[in-house]
Amino acid sequence: MAKLPYRGLMIAIFIAFVLFLYTPIFTIIILSFQGPDGGLTFPMRGVSLHWFAELFGPQSIGDVWGAFYRSLSLGGLVMVFTVVLSLMAGLAYRRGFLGSTALLYVAIASLIMPSVVVSLGIGAGFELAGVQRHWSTSGLGAHLTWTLPFGLLIIFAVFNRFDPAFEEAARDQGATGWQTIRYVVLPIIAPSLIGIALFGFTLSYDELARSSQAIGAVNTLPIELQAMQTNATTPIIYALGTLTTGLSFLVIGITVGAAMLIRRQQQRQGSDAGKGV
Repeated sequence: MAKLPYRGLMIAIFIAFVLFLYTPIFTIIILSFQGPDGGLTFPMRGVSLHWFAELFGPQSIGDVWGAFYRSLSLGGLVMVFTVVLSLMAGLAYRRGFLGSTALLYVAIASLIMPSVVVSLGIGAGFELAGVQRHWSTSGLGAHLTWTLPFGLLIIFAVFNRFDPAFEEAARDQGATGWQTIRYVVLPIIAPSLIGIALFGFTLSYDELARSSQAIGAVNTLPIELQAMQTNATTPIIYALGTLTTGLSFLVIGITVGAAMLIRRQQQRQGSDAGKGV
């Protein structure tokens, strides 16, 4: 009997946390559907798609679509680099090498450093070297200091649970090292690689602090949104927030669906192989 109040308290705390987490998002989505005379706060003054139409018209408050393109492109680059570098590091650390522990600590250390300090350091380094800061160079490096440690931690956990018997069986059948990686290792860890890709894209797409000093003269979408807060007096900023949030959930949905599809195919292949035996 004593467990029931405790369990109810834990459920209530969890529900309160979820509401605290998602209520701002729902508020922005609701306010983005204000009528033409609507403002930035409640009460609602009609319901319409007026501000979404305004968002696709000529903009006087900033380079919204240019910033969106840069964030999307940068997120894609960061995603690819995070997956490739994490996979390469995971394969390298399975065998071990001189200085591997120190290198890992250096890579993970960027997680505990203030993001603004990292951005300032990268921006100052490019300025000192006489290289112009750009979202595809200094911006890419700044974002990788944030996404790559997460990718490393995930891939290390994956390989810690990986059964080497699969690779031994492939080698017994005459497979080369590359064939073993391509036809055995990669298909097995593919769902985890998709998860790393999701981390890489979403963390980069939403990153503000590490972009602030390293991105150069142009803005990414989070920086553009921050700038818009000072001069936006209409719900158009909420419409933009709704669209970007929808894009994030779309990417998550596609990623999760791809991971589930790969897992289902692997289970089907395993079942077919078992029947064949």
